[in-house]
Amino acid sequence: MAPPRERAARALNRDAVLETGLADPAWLKARREEAWDLYVATPLPSTRSEEWRYTDVGRLLPLDGLEPNLEGAGGAPDGDLVPGVGGPSRGTVPDGLLRTMAHDPASSGRVVDVDGHVVSVELDAALAAQGVVLCSLREAARSGDPVVEELLATRAVPASEGKFPALNAALWTDGVFLRVPKGVRLDEPIRLSRWVSRPGTATFTRILIVAEEFSQVSFVDEITSPDFESTTLANTAVELFSRGGAQVQYVSLQRMGRGGFYLATQRTLAERDSTLDTLNVALGGSVGRVDLNARLLGPGANSDMLGLYFGDEDQHFDFNTSQDHVAPDAHSDLLYKGALDGSARGVFRGIIRVHEGAQRTDAYQTNRNLILSDDAVATSLPNLEIGADDVRCSHGATVGQLDAESLFYLMSRGLDREQAERLVVLGFLGEVLDRLPLGGVTEKVTRAIRAKLRHLHG
Repeated sequence: MAPPRERAARALNRDAVLETGLADPAWLKARREEAWDLYVATPLPSTRSEEWRYTDVGRLLPLDGLEPNLEGAGGAPDGDLVPGVGGPSRGTVPDGLLRTMAHDPASSGRVVDVDGHVVSVELDAALAAQGVVLCSLREAARSGDPVVEELLATRAVPASEGKFPALNAALWTDGVFLRVPKGVRLDEPIRLSRWVSRPGTATFTRILIVAEEFSQVSFVDEITSPDFESTTLANTAVELFSRGGAQVQYVSLQRMGRGGFYLATQRTLAERDSTLDTLNVALGGSVGRVDLNARLLGPGANSDMLGLYFGDEDQHFDFNTSQDHVAPDAHSDLLYKGALDGSARGVFRGIIRVHEGAQRTDAYQTNRNLILSDDAVATSLPNLEIGADDVRCSHGATVGQLDAESLFYLMSRGLDREQAERLVVLGFLGEVLDRLPLGGVTEKVTRAIRAKLRHLHG
């Protein structure tokens, strides 16, 4: 680890780009340099922009004061990291992350990431024999994998997407590359367990998943951390490709400690007759912002977009979603539900875009919010943009308080008010989890919600 003085001298600048890409191939170095130039040329999003109107990122995120997490990013690995096979290979796993992982059921593979660097990769040997690739994204890029060179920060989340995607494309240190060959089906999910430990830093990671024709895979991405005394950024870019007939599920579970600022750009590209479902769960951190765009690129493509958030104290969650129907005869269905207590703030902005020629589009968008205190605020902005005349689209939003009749009924059955409120909140949010009952996720999220409810009631 770098000495304290050296670490303190680091900043988000071109020198950091050079250090990060020290051992990169020429194509990746060029891509990083181009991304940095775009970052510098692109203004910071402001509340004058519709997509950032309710999240003042200039006030909430002191970019100039953050130190990039670069230890080990530029040079050779500190140990042998075999792409796709093997257990822990570099460093140790922090106790806090081990406790989180202890609640996970079986998996087809696991990646452990600490402060933006992959420290272990495990993959079922039978899947590796079938050609499944699971490895450090940094090592995949440096090994010359042609799929990584073709798709990394090009089609899904290029640097031109905005200020933060450009910063990520310039400074990402590591991440996950997963490729599932044609016809291979994974019965258990791949799990990524991430831990951020250093306060006042910025961590940049990426996830690239390619599911070839008629394959099937589920991927659970969980990020945790301790509480921080100063703002600590975790910035991630997620690029998901489902080829014809593939079935992909991606789950993001954000459970950072207070002081954490989680910033994610997610893009899903679903081709003909494929399914690409997402679930975003936001429970931790002080600020969370997810920018999700689902692109339906072929007839028969399908995307269920699910979200669940529970904020308390002064937590701030912002979701910016878009459903882009490029091809005809495709389906998307979005359901985001949140509960807010204390002075928490929830923001949802969603748009369904039906492109010209995308006839027989079937698209839905629903956002529902449950307000648990007088000071909590929910803002919901669903939108439609229709460029075809034979479509079936709808959107809706609700903001309401605990239902008095439901509470009265439960209390009349012998529950006290605290128990009744807990059941109502769990039932309200549980609808989202029921739509994607992935192994271990429902139980882990339910435990976290119960713990929050106990905290609220003292």
